[in-house]
Amino acid sequence: MPRIMYPPKPSPGDRVAVISPGSGLPGLFPLPYELGLERLRTEYGLEPVEYPATRKMGSTPRERADDVHAAFADPDVKAVIASIGGDDQITVLPHLDRELIRANPKPFFGLSDNTNLLAYLYNTGIVAYHGASVMCELGRPGAMNPLTADSLRAALFTSGPYELRPAERWNDVDRDWADPATFDAEPRTRPGSGWSWVNADRVVEGRGWGGCLEILGWLLMADREIARDPAEYEGGVLLLETSEELPSAAEVFRTLRNMGERGLLRPFSALLMGRPKTWSFERPNSPEEGVRYAAEQREAVLRAMRTYAPDATIVFDVDFGHTDPQLVVPYGGTVRVDGPARRITVTY
Repeated sequence: MPRIMYPPKPSPGDRVAVISPGSGLPGLFPLPYELGLERLRTEYGLEPVEYPATRKMGSTPRERADDVHAAFADPDVKAVIASIGGDDQITVLPHLDRELIRANPKPFFGLSDNTNLLAYLYNTGIVAYHGASVMCELGRPGAMNPLTADSLRAALFTSGPYELRPAERWNDVDRDWADPATFDAEPRTRPGSGWSWVNADRVVEGRGWGGCLEILGWLLMADREIARDPAEYEGGVLLLETSEELPSAAEVFRTLRNMGERGLLRPFSALLMGRPKTWSFERPNSPEEGVRYAAEQREAVLRAMRTYAPDATIVFDVDFGHTDPQLVVPYGGTVRVDGPARRITVTY
């Protein structure tokens, strides 16, 4: 099991790197990006620092790796935040200098395609943070979601336990980032239904690991950043969520089945499954279709876990994935899942 440590935290007034290790979408959609930068300054008191590939679509893996190195190596930069995700960050990993990053540990925030960097940092011995990209969470129209904003503030500036709370209202329907009118009001939300628990008769505490399920599947295929010996994850808490590409229930089951065949499900004592996104511009599901999609995904997850990790505690619909609000979860840090009390506490 790799040794892992929490990096030092920034303070208000510090400089933080904003990088695009997955995709230079800030160059195509400046409105949410600029709004996110402004909120970093005004709501968190941090000074964002951009790098050459941050707004560059089509940047090479080497260029993006150079930005990662520059951000971690700069002693005046105290944290690193991804602008957004993407779909080929896996090509950046071979260009990264693990010793440079290990010698300059900093909190890194990102999700989705940034699962690549989160897993890389885990194996480098650095706790990172799943969540809170500049464009999506900081650049949310109207205002940041209060749960997201509070969670991010705690993860950025504090150390110690932080209790996650179920969202009373949530949203997964996007609006056009190219239309200025999108940013005139907050997104419409719908009532939350709380968390759903399975095998909730115990208390589990372990290190969080996982991320976006599709990206984990790619890492497995490329044989990168996944432990050869599943025992390295013994007693951990598996963190899984699915993306805006809305993978089918069959795809979710097959990915989990293949993880199970490799022995990657059995070691985990608990699974936190993020609330699935059920709507996209390509598949604008009705609310009824969305409910059906989520139910089918849940059954696929249960089917796989019953086969490969039947005793694991499972919590469904935790708000740490591609839906809004989004809670920040420490990747490699301590996650406590208290089944009898129906409470989840993370350590930032």
